[in-house]
Amino acid sequence: MNAAATPAPTACLALADGTLFFGHGFGATGQTEAELCFNTAMTGYQEIMTDPSYAGQVVTFTFPHIGNVGVNPEDDETGDPVASGMVVKWMPTDPSNWRAAEHLSGWLAARGRIAIGGVDTRRLTRAIRQAGAPHVALAHSPDGTFDTDALVAAARAFAGLEGMDLAKEVTCAQSYHWNEMRWAWPEGYTPQTDPKHKVVAIDYGAKRNILRCLASAGCDVTVLPATATAEEVMAHNPDGVFLSNGPGDPAATGAYAVPMIQDILGRDVPMFGICLGHQMLALALGAKTIKMNHGHHGANHPVKDLDTGKVEITSMNHGFAVDAQTLPDGVIETHTSLFDGSNCGIRVEGKPVYSVQYHPEASPGPQDSYYLFERFADAMAARAV
Repeated sequence: MNAAATPAPTACLALADGTLFFGHGFGATGQTEAELCFNTAMTGYQEIMTDPSYAGQVVTFTFPHIGNVGVNPEDDETGDPVASGMVVKWMPTDPSNWRAAEHLSGWLAARGRIAIGGVDTRRLTRAIRQAGAPHVALAHSPDGTFDTDALVAAARAFAGLEGMDLAKEVTCAQSYHWNEMRWAWPEGYTPQTDPKHKVVAIDYGAKRNILRCLASAGCDVTVLPATATAEEVMAHNPDGVFLSNGPGDPAATGAYAVPMIQDILGRDVPMFGICLGHQMLALALGAKTIKMNHGHHGANHPVKDLDTGKVEITSMNHGFAVDAQTLPDGVIETHTSLFDGSNCGIRVEGKPVYSVQYHPEASPGPQDSYYLFERFADAMAARAV
């Protein structure tokens, strides 16, 4: 195609340093400001966009074939997309998959999410890795008119995720019961009809597949809002307490979550945390968290289990990490990233309390770490004896 026939840009991604990327918009029109990250997963773009952990972020997908399998209601990890927008190399094609119920562009448009295609995502990813996750403004205007100075100014005005408590924005409004188990062929999703353990799950932005994994491990799950108190948790007489994933700065969420967790820790109840839940547990035990340069976002992250020496390929999504140097006596580091050595898991010595930074429920991602849900169930069974 010659230059004269190339369609004019209808979308613009402006970085706070003044760098501009032009492309073709799809999804909703308008403008949004957020932190920009990149995700290296080759599958699961719908699960990524609906993962509450991506609140306040625009996701750059390094894999070019985004939208090729469409979207369907079964793959949502929460009710609507939570990520602020998406950046892709190639514009989405018409979906080609027997499960597809909708085109990605129409799905995004109906849910108010902006996307840009035709971007050099490798160049953009290198910029994120070298300079850290930037603040950006993403605009989609069908007439191709952009005030680029205003977009850069909007990106610079974005407050950033440090100090931001986003768990309150994505948590459930009230408690609810969950019994749906993991998807299996050919039945699809089926209910847990013979649970063995009562679990209270604290929703800091919980993914549905985490709750499904708990149900599949024999748990009768009651989900409570992020602001639940220890008294509200214990009123359900749980066999175990689960701390979910979620977005934002863990130190900000910890202002109300840490006192609750510390109270539960004193009651000798098995506890399991994932992602933000891992960070909440670490803070409650006396450790600190730090902001990462560009975070870990993908489905191919190698993690070493320091207890067994085994390596798991994991799914990750986090921009903050537990500072392993601040772990107090009695808190054991159990897993580390083989990419950068950052902390990926802890356990409390002599107690059925542990957590991991990565996502053992996959969706998307590998299934190497499903055993952690069984470990949680075993801990509750041992306590009941």
